[in-house]
Amino acid sequence: MEPLYVEPSKTIPEIRLEAGMPLEITGRSIPEDPDEVYAPVMDWLEAFFTEKPTAQTILEFRLEYLNSGSSKYILEILKRLKEYHDEGFPVLIKWFYEEEDEAILELGEHYRETTKLPFELIPVYG
Repeated sequence: MEPLYVEPSKTIPEIRLEAGMPLEITGRSIPEDPDEVYAPVMDWLEAFFTEKPTAQTILEFRLEYLNSGSSKYILEILKRLKEYHDEGFPVLIKWFYEEEDEAILELGEHYRETTKLPFELIPVYG
């Protein structure tokens, strides 16, 4: 399966999706059109789970800031991952947040409570 890589910019997070590796979304997510950024992620995940992975799938979020459009799309991604998890494909979400960034921590807590996925909230110090 081909990896998906999205080059980061001032408004788009770095996205690295590669089978057998932790999936990563890192940086600022404030695109004008979140569909352009996240629709390929949804498509990649669908193709990935069609191949019936046996190892646990880990998705790491290291977001500095995100707008409401990105937040909604990320929730949709997590809901889709919950469906795969419930079908027997183990999924783990690692949500990294700056120790003083309560907004990103609270968003991670909201996603964890909403999706009921295995979710690690990981503070980053310094």
